[in-house]
Amino acid sequence: MSAYLRPKVPGASLFLTLSLADRGATTLVEEVEALRAAVRQTLAERPFRIDAWVVMPDHMHCVWTLPEGDAAYSLRVGAIKARFTRALTGAQARTVIGAGRAEGGPQPKLTINGGHRSTSKLRKGDGRVWQRRFWEHHIRGPEDFASCLRYCWADPVTHGLVEHPRDWPFSSWHRDVGQVLVPA
Repeated sequence: MSAYLRPKVPGASLFLTLSLADRGATTLVEEVEALRAAVRQTLAERPFRIDAWVVMPDHMHCVWTLPEGDAAYSLRVGAIKARFTRALTGAQARTVIGAGRAEGGPQPKLTINGGHRSTSKLRKGDGRVWQRRFWEHHIRGPEDFASCLRYCWADPVTHGLVEHPRDWPFSSWHRDVGQVLVPA
């Protein structure tokens, strides 16, 4: 396994990509309210500025700016992923916990995205909903920042889902149109 160390720059602006384990799924748009709840709870505990965000069916891109003195974007990503996974798998896991134990049988397993996961992993939020890692890019100036924003807004068009960013409902484009955003 690689020993990749992510940069830790306090107050940085970052472009992030998080992908589902099943790259053909539509889970993120089908369960967008669970995702929004996970983001809201994480924002309440560990604030950051959302400069742009687009939720695609099987991945999402976002531009965040961290507070001064704070470089913990990985903790925020992990919290969002875990909360979303628990929202999807929690009810399923609770219905089968102990189902095989009463007769002394093996621990039951659930199928998530085609792979088998134990209920103990599901309780911990590891339902293999997400790819294990995520992609991050530290933004290096106003031009890079603007390019990352445009990338978020244009991704639904690039994927052929809509003809114009205004037509994709799961994008910060609607919030930001007409505004000029600059990194803090």
